[in-house]
Amino acid sequence: MSMYVDDHGDARGGRIIIHVAVGGLLLILCAMAGCPIYNVWEQGLAGQAALRRAEQDRQIAVQEAQAKRDSAILLAEAEVLRAGGVAKANAIIGEGLRGHDEYLRYLWIMSLEHVAQANGSTVVYVPTEAGLPVLEAARLGHAAIQTGAPK
Repeated sequence: MSMYVDDHGDARGGRIIIHVAVGGLLLILCAMAGCPIYNVWEQGLAGQAALRRAEQDRQIAVQEAQAKRDSAILLAEAEVLRAGGVAKANAIIGEGLRGHDEYLRYLWIMSLEHVAQANGSTVVYVPTEAGLPVLEAARLGHAAIQTGAPK
């Protein structure tokens, strides 16, 4: 391979190598000088991203809290409405049962019989002057425990 020689006797290829070497060296020096600047810039972007993420998390927390608050308010209003309905129903039932003592006594006796049938026992109802029953269950229960007999 022949080399071109100019008027001064220098090899033209040698100059190119020197220029490439100097250019490469300058490129490396610029990169080294730019690394700290790039790192600062990158950290700034990371900080901005973290700040935006924190703001978004805060907004989500606020919206969740608002939803819980709204839900609690609506549940409280529903409970107030339900209580008002129960109060009206109780007033209607109370008014309808006023003056119907015999029917209420009949229902009470029927419930005693129902409980007795469910337990497999017998209930004897004996009305008294005050309209209260005479209950012997407590006495019989203690006697059964003392004698060891089944209740």
